[in-house]
Amino acid sequence: MRFSQHFPRWQSLQRLQFLLLPVGLLLTEIFAFFFLADYPENYHAPQLWPLVFAGLWAMLWSGLVWLLPRKKARILYGVVYFLMLLYAAFQTGYDMLFGQMMWLSDFRYASEGADYASVLLSYPAGWWLGLIGLILLGVLLLWKFPCWHHSRQGRVAAVMVAALAIGSMVVVPELVFYCDYQALKDSDYGRYAGNDYGRMQSAEAAYKNMFNAHRLYQVCGLNQMLCKDFFRHVLYPMTPAYQTMEKEAKIQLEQYLTAREDNDMTGLLAGKDVILVLMESMDDWMIGEHTPTISRLMAEGINFTQFYTPGYGGIRTFNTEFCINTGSYLSSQGGYAFDYVTNHFNQSLPFQLREEGYSAKVFHYNDPTFYSRGEFSPAMGYEEYVYYRDYVTEEDWEGQQYDDTLLFTNNALCDEFFREGQNFNFIITRSAHLSYKYNEVLSWWGLKKYPQYRYETDREETNCALLKARLVDDMFAALLEELEAQDRLENTVIIGVTDHYTYGYRHDDGTTDVETLMALSGVEQELLLERTPCFIWSADMEPMEFTKTLNTSDLLPTLLNLLGVESSYSYIGHDAFDRDYDGFVPFSDGSWISGNLGYDASENVFFAVNGTEPEIDAEIVSQMHRRVQDFVQANNLILKIDYYKP
Repeated sequence: MRFSQHFPRWQSLQRLQFLLLPVGLLLTEIFAFFFLADYPENYHAPQLWPLVFAGLWAMLWSGLVWLLPRKKARILYGVVYFLMLLYAAFQTGYDMLFGQMMWLSDFRYASEGADYASVLLSYPAGWWLGLIGLILLGVLLLWKFPCWHHSRQGRVAAVMVAALAIGSMVVVPELVFYCDYQALKDSDYGRYAGNDYGRMQSAEAAYKNMFNAHRLYQVCGLNQMLCKDFFRHVLYPMTPAYQTMEKEAKIQLEQYLTAREDNDMTGLLAGKDVILVLMESMDDWMIGEHTPTISRLMAEGINFTQFYTPGYGGIRTFNTEFCINTGSYLSSQGGYAFDYVTNHFNQSLPFQLREEGYSAKVFHYNDPTFYSRGEFSPAMGYEEYVYYRDYVTEEDWEGQQYDDTLLFTNNALCDEFFREGQNFNFIITRSAHLSYKYNEVLSWWGLKKYPQYRYETDREETNCALLKARLVDDMFAALLEELEAQDRLENTVIIGVTDHYTYGYRHDDGTTDVETLMALSGVEQELLLERTPCFIWSADMEPMEFTKTLNTSDLLPTLLNLLGVESSYSYIGHDAFDRDYDGFVPFSDGSWISGNLGYDASENVFFAVNGTEPEIDAEIVSQMHRRVQDFVQANNLILKIDYYKP
């Protein structure tokens, strides 16, 4: 019997309209694929798997639509189409801006980016045209939605199409794993990892462990990724199996984490006031003649020359902020940071220092609702999140709201900062934040103070970045001046750490200008851009250039050691001065840096770190792959099971 006999009301145009339904769903994934597919030269065979899964999901949704009456089918199709289009728009837009994809829980950060929505104007024209075209297509499909009469044979056909799609979704992943296995055997990864193919970067590990959102997308596409994300992070925590997992995870963590031991640097800075400064977007190439105060502090103190701030979770700034305070990163498997506000953070830096008699407060210009800092700061152990606006008059706020030195030029804020007793103050700067354009509000304000930066180089982005670095340096200069005026300079330790490199440095089309950033930073591999400034300064310390490879999680145990704080907790990071710790940088996607050797999981290649070509030892490489996997897994479990709960 011919297909048209099942649907006698169909005409040629209606058949065409009906065929456009699965095509429309497929086009949404093709749009995403165009911006999310990754085809580096040295990567194993270009992956078309996201489009294969896209076709299967288009079949599934089409089968379900065929089973329903026209009105309900139209509603279902409209919800699915525009939901997936919105999901694709968020994922592609976020990836172009931050170089990574989001988990469902990360979407709640979207409101935090409202202040920087102007960056959307710099997105490629192709992205806007594709998005607008798909919106119009969706409206057209719903407006001209086809009609049909159901028959028994038609329903059977619809069920068979849906069942075939579901069955294929079970089988195709195994095919992906097999093809990936074969490709890995001939890659650098396979040559140096022995038989350890199923570890961190394999398609099977990405699909089953979901350690990185973009890697999961490369395996199964947007629809399947969304489905797995919803099950793993929403449904699974409600099951009894999750409770069993928590108990097993705690035992696993107790075996993994290590306690700090004393060494020659223990207690070097004991008893001093502590000022921790999170230097927003202050990249290594911005430090120099334009930052005389920061350069001086780095030269006179401990300068960690190989310090890296890898991104975990969905946001970069708060990820580093969270890690330097708690000792572990945000989960690479997703999870809105505020979801963990009820966790126990007795191991955190502010809690540990308050146990020693310190008063601990956070200072920032931004509203306490931003990144939920007003709630999270007390959860991490701070007594108060000091919002500048609460201490500044309307007149002063209008004139100085863009100036980080406001903390020391405003009497009310300055008095709060230099309160009585032993203090731990955490400053989050603002000045160096993106974007780097003359007409951006902070750049515009800074150019009135330093107009010469408009002509510093022939590149607008570079001029604005150097200008903003100068503004951050002004804050450090004001801090030192006030410390001396208050006779507290000799009894204070200052820690400066950057949250991430200047990924906001962009081409005219809105994409990150990686090539220029690599040239400015003097590196030949993109992953090395993650190296950022970190220093510890005190007036009476001997200068030290420390070259061990370190990551963000190492800072907290290092500070506790220098301050002589006897913490009863073990951490995922290590004291930098532990002679048994060789130092390394684990990235959530399976990349790593150790000594003179690095591995980029996105390109599946090894590279030299300091210009000296290292010898690649197969056993060491295999150990590093396992080491990174163990680190990422342990880091994720710490938050998931609230490990530090008493």
